[in-house]
Amino acid sequence: MQLNDLKPAQGSKKLRNRVGRGHSSGNGKTCGRGIKGQKSRSGGMPKPGFEGGQMPLQRRLPKRGFRSRTSPLVAELRLDTLDKSGLDTVDLASLKAAGLLNGNTIDCKIIGSGEITRAVKIVGLRTTASAAKAIEAAGGSVGSE
Repeated sequence: MQLNDLKPAQGSKKLRNRVGRGHSSGNGKTCGRGIKGQKSRSGGMPKPGFEGGQMPLQRRLPKRGFRSRTSPLVAELRLDTLDKSGLDTVDLASLKAAGLLNGNTIDCKIIGSGEITRAVKIVGLRTTASAAKAIEAAGGSVGSE
C-alpha cells in the first residue's frame, strides 16, 4: 500500500446538494421548495413554536415557578437557635447529632437573626458578618480550625 493509493471509504464523502442547477440535478427550477406559499420564499418560515395561530404549547402549559435543587442541602441556622442548642463547639456533625439539621444537609450558614448569650466555638461553618460579630461579642470564636 502506498500513500497515493489511499482513498476514503465508499459512501463516506457525499457531495453537497446544489439547488437551482437544472432539472437533471433533481432540484432545479423551484429548488425543492414546491410552488408558491410562505415556505417557498426566502426568509419565509414561521417562528419556532408557532402552531398556525393555535395557542402554542409553551403558553398552554401552566407555569409552576422555580424549585432550587440545592436548597434542601443547604441550611440556615439562627443565632437564637444556636443559643438554645446547648452546644459548645458547633460544626456540621454536631448540629446533625443535636437534630438541628436534616441528615442530608451538606452545608450550613449561621445568620445573625436573634441573640446569643453563650460563648460558642464555630468550626467549619459559614457565618454572616453580623452573626460573627455577635458570637465574638458573646465570648465565642469563629474559625475553620
